[in-house]
Amino acid sequence: MFNPWLALTCDAVRLGLEAQAVIALRLGRLAKGGAAGWTEAQRMTTEKITTLANAQVAAAMMMLSGKHSAPVARKTIAIYGKRVRANRRRLSR
Repeated sequence: MFNPWLALTCDAVRLGLEAQAVIALRLGRLAKGGAAGWTEAQRMTTEKITTLANAQVAAAMMMLSGKHSAPVARKTIAIYGKRVRANRRRLSR
């Protein structure tokens, strides 16, 4: 694409739609309660903290190496996207 921000916007929209699917699947699991709900709540919290840390480290490393904002944003979306897709696959089973 000619404009890197246009491609980035498309990736961000796709991530948002995938995240909504994961939220719906997680809410279903949490609503059931029990051990599965408790485990999902713990996993969700741990994953959010770990993914945030990974994204921050990757962004900092890219910025220190002189990358501009578009590649940094793309890398951040890629990190979150990988986690969201894995959760969607796991929760859809």
